[in-house]
Amino acid sequence: MTYPPHQVKKSLPNHHMLGDKRHERFFLFSLAGIQFTHILDFMIMMPLGPEFIRELNINTHEFGLLLSSYTFAAAIAGIFATYFVDRFERRILLLSLYGCFIVATLICGLAPDYHSLFIARAFAGAFGGILGSLVQTIIADSIPFERRGKALGTVMAAFSVSTVAGVPLSLFLANHIPALGWRTPFIFIALISTLILYLGYRNIPKISGHLDHIHEGSRLSQIMGIFFAKQHLRAFVFMGFIMLTGFSVIPYIALYLTANVGIDNSYISLIYLCGGLATLLSSRMIGQLADKYGKVKVFRALAIISLIPLLVTTNLMPVPLWVVLINSTAFFVLVSGRMIPAMAIVSQVVDAKIRGTFMSLVGSVQMLASGLASVIAGMVVTIGSDGKMDHYNLVGYGAAICGLLTFYLVGYIHKDSELPKVAGLSQTP
Repeated sequence: MTYPPHQVKKSLPNHHMLGDKRHERFFLFSLAGIQFTHILDFMIMMPLGPEFIRELNINTHEFGLLLSSYTFAAAIAGIFATYFVDRFERRILLLSLYGCFIVATLICGLAPDYHSLFIARAFAGAFGGILGSLVQTIIADSIPFERRGKALGTVMAAFSVSTVAGVPLSLFLANHIPALGWRTPFIFIALISTLILYLGYRNIPKISGHLDHIHEGSRLSQIMGIFFAKQHLRAFVFMGFIMLTGFSVIPYIALYLTANVGIDNSYISLIYLCGGLATLLSSRMIGQLADKYGKVKVFRALAIISLIPLLVTTNLMPVPLWVVLINSTAFFVLVSGRMIPAMAIVSQVVDAKIRGTFMSLVGSVQMLASGLASVIAGMVVTIGSDGKMDHYNLVGYGAAICGLLTFYLVGYIHKDSELPKVAGLSQTP
């Protein structure tokens, strides 16, 4: 494949300097690649749990700490990033952080013991957490609001690809390269990420329009002003409840299906594969529907419909595999699909000049809420003497209440008839 020469030093001060559609496709593909690798880096941890416990001689509690080291480091890094994310040109900041992420991921694959792996995972989470919010910021800075849903759907399809490739590939590599075992996926991700770093260098233009609006004065007071702005607080609460809805249920799906529904552990990869493929196909369509019919309207529809597979998942009795696949696939499509209109809505409540700071705070709220959801759900569910999981249905009911709250809260953030806020940037096509 040959690439046309790109003037990577060209500045992108507003929504309308990406050039032709071919350039925009490569631009979005590069961002999707960055999203794919840092999401995959997080997702491969869960199916590798038994491998970690056996090879590192740790217990389930220590494995849980290993997972949380990534999540909470990402949340803390997101807060720290608010001090500098809007003071650097977007492209150089993104590529620099991505390079650091690659190094941290490679160190994960070379870690000699549990403690060094724990530290490496924290660094990977710190850089990965900032990358996620920065990618969304760049899309919001670069793509007009009327096409932003489709663009976000394209980039967020990376989650689907991670689901499709992440779980099966991590298990395959770990099981078929015994000399490296659990280290193999991390080394593989580092290699793939290096290629994507080059693609990003070629296809992501400079984005510097926000630098024209940097405020002088106390950075802390600026951040506090951004955080406590009424409309911003509503967006943070909204995103928090979205994460509570999904991540109180998701971490325990595999355990519940194997322990209570009677699904053999070998079929868990198939469940993720089907769900990921369906989500990959549906992501762009959901984005297009959000652009056509309105972000709020589409989000509310998904918020209600997604409660059906969510409640079925947490109350499922022993059933044939095909029933599980239908429900789990619907769960993946609808629960993850909510994020496409939600992120488009949230990204427009803030002026473009402070969007990087705002989106970093949004990312931190997401990470904190997902970690909190897992902890709360873990306190509710128990493993009985018969090896089955108890009280998972209560987790489902709590998640459903959170989902209903998002249906209500979104109306306080945006109306489909409203124009997006792009203060400081041109809105003329």
